[in-house]
Amino acid sequence: MDGKFDAIVVGSGITGGWAAKELTEKGLKVLLVERGPMLEHQTWYKTEMMAPWQLQFRGYGDRELFARDYAVQSRGMYFNEWTHTRFVNDRENPYETTTDQPFQWRRGYQLGGKSLLWGRQCYRWSDLDFGANAADGHGVDWPIRYADVAPWYDHRGLHRRVGIAGPSAPAAGRPVPEADGDGHCRAGDQARARGRCPDRKLIIGRSSNLTEPWPGRSPCQYRNICARGCSFGAYFSTLSSTLPAAHRRAHLRE
Repeated sequence: MDGKFDAIVVGSGITGGWAAKELTEKGLKVLLVERGPMLEHQTWYKTEMMAPWQLQFRGYGDRELFARDYAVQSRGMYFNEWTHTRFVNDRENPYETTTDQPFQWRRGYQLGGKSLLWGRQCYRWSDLDFGANAADGHGVDWPIRYADVAPWYDHRGLHRRVGIAGPSAPAAGRPVPEADGDGHCRAGDQARARGRCPDRKLIIGRSSNLTEPWPGRSPCQYRNICARGCSFGAYFSTLSSTLPAAHRRAHLRE
């Protein structure tokens, strides 16, 4: 490869994509390295609009294939016949854990990494979280507290770009981030709350789905098929958000 680079970012997931955006916007020439295939936003989401009857196993997938090649990945809620190709093959990429502390390692080897696999739930940690280890004596105390990271939570309109949608009121003592709209609870959830828990307030989780347009991205269509890929760009990922922003500076190579 010809040329010299000011910075090399290894990994193109949520963190790597954001690092590439920030560095290119500062004028640095950046090389972004990722294992796996090059993917393009929108054109790569081959199964996004496919109905169950258009798939061989109607969305459930080949159980024998999943058990053989995706023994760990297939245990996750977003793994199915629509999405399995963006998860790593466990048989070809094994790992080990101790018997008493097993760990399910979700992995995705492609441009965008696990930004194409995550559940989009975004919660701003508070001192309750940073101080939990010290309070209950489990693990190692965090060396920082909320005040140390608060400026970075608010860095350059991060929540607006990511598209954090959720309640504007504090929940369980957590700080209230700048939010891109309140989002909506489903009618069934609202009815359930009124009937079974009338003394409690039902609020939705804070998720990274745009409720208002952002340049190059459209608001959420509430289709509930985010994991297949989102051509609208409402689902925050490296492919839909930070990578296009980095390319606009013409300082990025992948």
